[in-house]
Amino acid sequence: MYNKKRFDKRYLLILIVVAIALVLVVLAASLNNDRDLNPVEKVAKDIGTVVLKVVSAPFNFVQDKIDEAVEKNNLYEKYKELQNKEDQVDSVIAQNENLQNEVDKLKETLELNTILSDKVYLNATVVSRNIGYWYDEVTIDKGSKNGIEKGMAVVTTDGLIGQITKVSNYSSTVKLLSNENMSDKISVKIKVGDDYVYGLISMYDSKTNTYTVEGISENVDIEEGADVVTTGMGTIFPSGLMVGTAQKVTTDNFDLSKVVEVKASVNFDDLDYVTVLKRKTE
Repeated sequence: MYNKKRFDKRYLLILIVVAIALVLVVLAASLNNDRDLNPVEKVAKDIGTVVLKVVSAPFNFVQDKIDEAVEKNNLYEKYKELQNKEDQVDSVIAQNENLQNEVDKLKETLELNTILSDKVYLNATVVSRNIGYWYDEVTIDKGSKNGIEKGMAVVTTDGLIGQITKVSNYSSTVKLLSNENMSDKISVKIKVGDDYVYGLISMYDSKTNTYTVEGISENVDIEEGADVVTTGMGTIFPSGLMVGTAQKVTTDNFDLSKVVEVKASVNFDDLDYVTVLKRKTE
């Protein structure tokens, strides 16, 4: 029984192959001339067309999927290329913005040089800043070989930032006004109408970027936004260097004098270019 079924299957397969061969022969014969097809040839051609469609369908499906995959891969590669170009553009824009910021700061320094035309000054660049002593000091790229001396005032385009405390041949250390352990009380004056009132900077608060000015007479009215500048008293700083603006006025614990909270004119987190005010030689 089993052998008979296997024989029948083989016989059927042979018949199918022979039929396909006959169809192909008829098709080949019909393609060799331009005469009209007879009914048998028409049927054979139709059968051949159906057979070809059935046989080619899986191959066409696979080819379509391959083409689709290739197209998707090409699109992905183009996307990555565009993404890389976009990243490059963003990088160039960021670099241009940084360069523009540098140019703006240099322009401001040149404008400051014009303002300080009656003083002897030297421009310098901040080259080092210890993260552990961020508000205490910075190192600049000018030293004794450039005429820098201990005690000289250091400013930016926004105002006073500190004083030279250490000097080597080609670099110097600037003690910042933002140093919370500042030992020297700095004498300042606050604009009140056409006159000034005087006080001393006693401390700096890095959280609010403000100074505390004490020792101001109780009898004066200080307006918010009034300019606060150095007095020039003593030997620490020249007169008229911008320190900040009055922000809040209170009285001391004994109600004997006023205490002024002064918003620093300088952003101590952003120090790149500075100017050292050199002493004039006689």
